[in-house]
Amino acid sequence: MAEITGIVEEIVFRNEDNGFSVIDIREEGTGQMVTAVGSFPFISQGERIRLEGEWVNHPDYGPQFKMINYSSAAPSTVTGLINYLSSGLIKGVGEATARKLVDHFGLDVLDIIQFNPQRLLEVDGIGEARAEMIASSFSEQKEIREVMIFLQSHGISTTFALKIYKLYGSNTIELVRQNPYRLAEDIAGIGFKTADRIARSLGIDLDSPHRAAAGVRYILSEAALDGHNFLPKETLMEKAVKLLGIDQALIENAVTNLALTHSIVMEQTDEFIAVYRVGLYQAEASAARMLRDLAAAGPIRQFKNIEKSVKRIERKNHIELADQQREAVCKAMQHGVLVITGGPGTGKTTTLNCIIDLFEQEGMEVELAAPTGRAAKRMTETTGREARTIHRLLEYGYGDDQEYSFHLDEDNPIKADAVIIDEMSMVDTLLFYHLLKAIPQGTRLIMVGDVDQLPSVGPGNVLRDIIQSGVIPVVKLTEIFRQARESMIIVNAHLINHGEKPLLNVKGRDFFFDKRESVSEILNTVVDLVTRRLPGFGNYDSIRHIQVLAPMRKGIIGVNNLNAELQKVLNPPSPEKKERAYGHIVFRQGDKVMQIKNNYKLGWTRDDEDGDTYEGEGVFNGDLGFITDIDKEEQTLTVLFDDDKKVVYDFSQLDELELAYAVSIHKSQGCEFPVVVIPLADGPPMLMTRNLLYTGVTRAKELVVLVGRERTIEKMVANNHIAKRYSSLDVRLKQAYGMTLT
Repeated sequence: MAEITGIVEEIVFRNEDNGFSVIDIREEGTGQMVTAVGSFPFISQGERIRLEGEWVNHPDYGPQFKMINYSSAAPSTVTGLINYLSSGLIKGVGEATARKLVDHFGLDVLDIIQFNPQRLLEVDGIGEARAEMIASSFSEQKEIREVMIFLQSHGISTTFALKIYKLYGSNTIELVRQNPYRLAEDIAGIGFKTADRIARSLGIDLDSPHRAAAGVRYILSEAALDGHNFLPKETLMEKAVKLLGIDQALIENAVTNLALTHSIVMEQTDEFIAVYRVGLYQAEASAARMLRDLAAAGPIRQFKNIEKSVKRIERKNHIELADQQREAVCKAMQHGVLVITGGPGTGKTTTLNCIIDLFEQEGMEVELAAPTGRAAKRMTETTGREARTIHRLLEYGYGDDQEYSFHLDEDNPIKADAVIIDEMSMVDTLLFYHLLKAIPQGTRLIMVGDVDQLPSVGPGNVLRDIIQSGVIPVVKLTEIFRQARESMIIVNAHLINHGEKPLLNVKGRDFFFDKRESVSEILNTVVDLVTRRLPGFGNYDSIRHIQVLAPMRKGIIGVNNLNAELQKVLNPPSPEKKERAYGHIVFRQGDKVMQIKNNYKLGWTRDDEDGDTYEGEGVFNGDLGFITDIDKEEQTLTVLFDDDKKVVYDFSQLDELELAYAVSIHKSQGCEFPVVVIPLADGPPMLMTRNLLYTGVTRAKELVVLVGRERTIEKMVANNHIAKRYSSLDVRLKQAYGMTLT
């Protein structure tokens, strides 16, 4: 086996997903430049390395050294040390700092950092915090290399290896050896099959009870990601047999043992045995009981002369409520719990504002909230009163046990006479459970939303289940008001919702269809609309006013490719813009981005008009913002979100962001944009549904443009498929009211 030692002069190519790299090395002794290929997940420019491997002759690129094993070797020259320290590998050290360190400590600088880091304070410009950062980063790099070698030897990509190390830290190797199946539970994106492959390479038997139990838990977790609170046992068994490839009796034993150890819950229904993860079972069962108690609570405040109060509000606001609106306002004053549902243009906002006015005139304290930051911001704009996310309302943050939790609950409830939640279709079972825990009896709960939109991303079907139960008062607003009928967006949204083809290209209106047949034509038209035609048509800003919403993520007109194409024209590379590659995405200063998962621990700052800075924690799935800075020395990327929260991401957290020139319709729930462009071509019937199109169209405030095939629009309108979600909140509500189920 051949061996070479040298300095990494340039990283020609690197695949961030698996670490495969092409690097140029200046070989020691000869001074010749050598091209080496292989998996180098943490190699850095300026680093001195030793490689073992073999020489190969590439038909296009000539002689290359194919690496089999490699190790890092401390640089042996002043220039090498400066290049190594300033490579970005060590936080807090750029080129200027690297020169200062080497000038002061010479060839001993790495030993100083590792064994005597307090001496770093001797260098001008390095304080205690920075010295600690440099020493900690250097130590972490040494440790992380060992972990990477172990994980990658078992087929784990660099991206996931980083996630694993971030969670488990120095215990990574020990924990993975003990139970590799925990990876499928703990690491988003690692499936059971990956964990299973690692387990087999570590010698764990296929018939292991741990494997069977892990498979069952994994299937239930995946079901939750698909929106299910539970699975019928028969369905669970079928999936487990297919996944595990073992005797069904072993899976039966695993299910029984998991139930006995209270890891899962099995419940007999009229149709089947339902199998739950414990948390979802408790959330669903408790939510039904608490909602019944709120609705039936005796101590809610009773109003006199309701009709007079409503007329007084009408006079004050110079309006006349329609019959359905009046019914909603009156019921809000009569009941402890109320649902108000309706599509766009049916007067939900007017109704809501009247209810708030009435409550406030009676001296009641009212709390407003919505599931996402954007939805809360919109609620603030339409009501003229502060609305918060449900997480902020419940004061989500560190608890006494140093774990994140909701600070408001049954022992520390919300102090309000009424709680009003908007965009209820987005609320999942777990969030609903925590909300209800914090609402004391005697406090009214009013839930507002559009039941015909897509259901929540999380498990459950809360709004639809409550309405279907028939035990909670519901007012459905159906009348489209005259002003709303002027908008073809609203008219067409209701046509779509009723299974009728929308009216396309009505002259002088706000809803257009640009017919294109091939996906390449659709793509080119979308790019042209965003960059040229729409800005010229209505003075719209291509990035801030226009949002592309796609039904799918993959394909030529899927979210991923649309973002790549739009980034090329809306925010092209330039010497003035900093960049950071992560996986298949290049994040660039000025890019529009979206947070794609809830991160309750991520810190943020916000500057107010007086110059005061506020701090907080929590960035949520669907939050949109812009990249304002990328600091390669500190290895951070800064995003300013729409609600003026400034968040600094470590490079290892970039899997929480994606480009957002285009987003999926699912991710757009709760948002509104001045202009929406939707590309439409054929896709899976399970996905290309009526309520998907309806949800996309209703995200627009001023203008909708559909681009693609007319037959696709017709198919989606005709396809009223609503994916079955296994959820029993409606059944539990009926049972809570003592109703006999048939």
